[in-house]
Amino acid sequence: MAHVEPAHLVELALGHATASEEDAGALRHIEQCPRCRDELRTMTRVVTAARTAQLVDLPAAPPERVWQRITHDLYREPPAPLAPMPAADCSRSRRDRLLLTALAALLAAHRARRQRGGTA
Repeated sequence: MAHVEPAHLVELALGHATASEEDAGALRHIEQCPRCRDELRTMTRVVTAARTAQLVDLPAAPPERVWQRITHDLYREPPAPLAPMPAADCSRSRRDRLLLTALAALLAAHRARRQRGGTA
């Protein structure tokens, strides 16, 4: 099986696993693949940190335009492929992009839940 897609890892880190064959296959792969297991572990730590963060943890409340930009970026077409990076920088850069993607998704989900009147 190919590596688990980053978007799928984010869903699993958020606790959105279902009884579907796709999730079961992804979880079986993660059990056997150190790379995917590490990525899921990192994303889960980001999710935990984001869920336990309090407003006082932020230096100031982000302006409305920040939330609008995150929402806009999450729902637009995927960006063009990036140029290849030198091998030494590749894993760290990929990890950073995954962490930022996970955090942006969490923030957008939080914002959407707040707008729908759900709990914060």
